[in-house]
Amino acid sequence: MRTNHIYAFVFAVITLASCNSFLDVEPRDKFIDDPDFWGSENMVASYCNYFYSSYAGYGQAGDYGDFYFTSLSDDQCDPNFENWTFTSVPGSSSQWSSHWTEIRRANYAINGLAASGMAVDKQAPYLAIARLNRAYHYFELVKRYGDVQWQEVVVMSADPKDTYVQGAREDRDVIIDKVIDDLDYAIAHLNGTDKTSFTKDMARAMKADVCLYEGSYCKYRTLEDNGKAADLTRANKYFQLCADVCEELMPNYTLTPEYGTIYNSIDLADNPEVIFMRKYVKDLVGHSTVDYTRSSTTQRGITKDAIDAFLFLDGTEASAHPGEDKPELNFNNYTLNTMLAKRDKRLAVLIDTVACFRGHTWSADTIAQLAEMTSSTGYTIHKYDNPALGDKIYRNEIGKAYTDAPIYWLAIVYLNYAEAKMELGSGTDSDYDNSINLLLARAGFTGYKITTASDIEQIRRCRRCELMTDKGYRYWDLVRWHQLDKLDTNLHPDIVAGAYLQDVPDLDATVTLQDGYLRGIAPSANRTFDKKYYFYPIPSEQVTLSGGECRQNPGW
Repeated sequence: MRTNHIYAFVFAVITLASCNSFLDVEPRDKFIDDPDFWGSENMVASYCNYFYSSYAGYGQAGDYGDFYFTSLSDDQCDPNFENWTFTSVPGSSSQWSSHWTEIRRANYAINGLAASGMAVDKQAPYLAIARLNRAYHYFELVKRYGDVQWQEVVVMSADPKDTYVQGAREDRDVIIDKVIDDLDYAIAHLNGTDKTSFTKDMARAMKADVCLYEGSYCKYRTLEDNGKAADLTRANKYFQLCADVCEELMPNYTLTPEYGTIYNSIDLADNPEVIFMRKYVKDLVGHSTVDYTRSSTTQRGITKDAIDAFLFLDGTEASAHPGEDKPELNFNNYTLNTMLAKRDKRLAVLIDTVACFRGHTWSADTIAQLAEMTSSTGYTIHKYDNPALGDKIYRNEIGKAYTDAPIYWLAIVYLNYAEAKMELGSGTDSDYDNSINLLLARAGFTGYKITTASDIEQIRRCRRCELMTDKGYRYWDLVRWHQLDKLDTNLHPDIVAGAYLQDVPDLDATVTLQDGYLRGIAPSANRTFDKKYYFYPIPSEQVTLSGGECRQNPGW
């Protein structure tokens, strides 16, 4: 029954995305006034299925997903040089408009159901889905833009000006409070356990993410950089909400024995760690994340800064082991096995065992005839590949991989919980033993763990290593911790450095070294921090068409 549901669900998403014009209605149309549609459970259920497409997972066909590609961080280095998302004000931007489109879609459902005459108990699960997804997209907007307009109705005016978001922007704190109201409604009215469906636990996991973000953002923000001073009372309220909802979630799931299993599985439906996932089906719905990490296109490699975040298994930092990151020449390949054997086991899942760079390409699977790879930093990403996909076509071609993508899973809940408890100052050794220390044990640590004597940086380090290249978490963690200046390449040169290649003879002339380490971008390329980057700029079209009501963010 479950399998049939998954296939039907995937088919519904594809069909709705391509065939049903009502899913892309303009804000001034009259579709919302059709009581026959909103009174039909089948039609409303089909409409709500479309919200699933908001969760990109590994993407679809050749589209980029939320893993590997969100590389604006100190963990990865784009060989083409990745500057800030915006360095000038755009006329328009999908970072703004795409979220408003989905908020409008949610409001269609909320308003349509209210006028439909459908029984209240029948409406509730669909209202819950709509409100959950409205909450998700508002959270994404607030992270990027700060203050935004709150909209609960669909714009019906024929005036083109009104197809843009109306009114002045509201305080971001107020918006987040409303996001939590929507999520609490979803938690109260959703049911079921299917991991490709919207459930109570999926809403709880989303709430945990929102609350941790809000707690730390409000604790660490500054009036000068964020336009609003820190608010410790609000921060602690949200840290507590995060801890509470994590405690509701944690008993329902268990960790898989080995780190990495959830990233390269052909079927996550029965994985005990996964809360919500995106399903892929062989030869029907595929993605390109495996191909982009196995192809001849130069990878967005893992940085020296990121490698150094992984502790040695005795709990000591990389700085205590100078020279132990040097690759070793082995039959024309520069292997990393010695380093990997001594480090946090998550590192050996994240990267390949060979450093490959211009002049020293390497294939992850010569039997399958996979492409010869290079990386901007020499460190290539391994964690998404699965030889069990079969023929080369499914590992080395655009849109063909069919491994499932996790969206929310237990490790994130453990990390959220431990951080919230540490920030509150209320965490006990038992709290950490039952959450983050389970992750450290899985990573191979025996004598090192988090205790009440630990500091917040140890939890942040574990989070970085556990979620590296996952869903853009690292970038947004730096924003909420008020540490976005860590992406300044002048201040932190190791975020564009990679493998140690000083001892490589006859190094390719196009390879640039930086203190003996491969520099992943051109010598002249640099990214300089400015406090305005804590917010994205409002698109100029929106500012103009609002008649000045929607003001631009500071510094832009």
